Amino acid sequence: MNNKIQKLEVWLRGPLPDVPPLLQPVAHALLQAQEEIHTYLKDFPDTLLWERPGGVASVGFHLQHLAGVLDRLFTYARGQALTEQQLQSLSLEGKSPTPSTTTQSLLQAFDTQLTVALDQLRTTKENTLTEVRGVGRGQVPSTVLGLLFHAAEHTQRHVGQLLVTAKVLVVTVSEQK
Repeated sequence: MNNKIQKLEVWLRGPLPDVPPLLQPVAHALLQAQEEIHTYLKDFPDTLLWERPGGVASVGFHLQHLAGVLDRLFTYARGQALTEQQLQSLSLEGKSPTPSTTTQSLLQAFDTQLTVALDQLRTTKENTLTEVRGVGRGQVPSTVLGLLFHAAEHTQRHVGQLLVTAKVLVVTVSEQK
């Protein structure tokens, strides 16, 4: 791909192979999110992962939540209930899993979950998009498309928050030096 096309946002680069036409915007938004967090967190210090400037959610939380929300919403879109492991992971979001957790390990977890999500998009039949799916223990009704769209917009929302938090932390640290 030439440099001019690479500088375009993902949605302007054309259709993604094997993704149904109606699900292209979901895939584009998820891939855009991936590119942005990798770009802006390239040199993000691990020591700042769990900092909460002004009480906002930490960069570590956002990275955990990004992977977790994709896992959960795509599970609901398949018509499945969350497993005990998924519920346990949800309860641990915002907490450092181990002292050795790094920005790169959290990015890798997100990348892995994004790959799973894209694989699911590729196999989702467009004629199922309006099928009702229950969300949560209360089985609040949504649709396959509603869940997949929400996964994309929720991911974008958290990427925005993550990027602002990361910038504030990096600028604050550099000003203290």
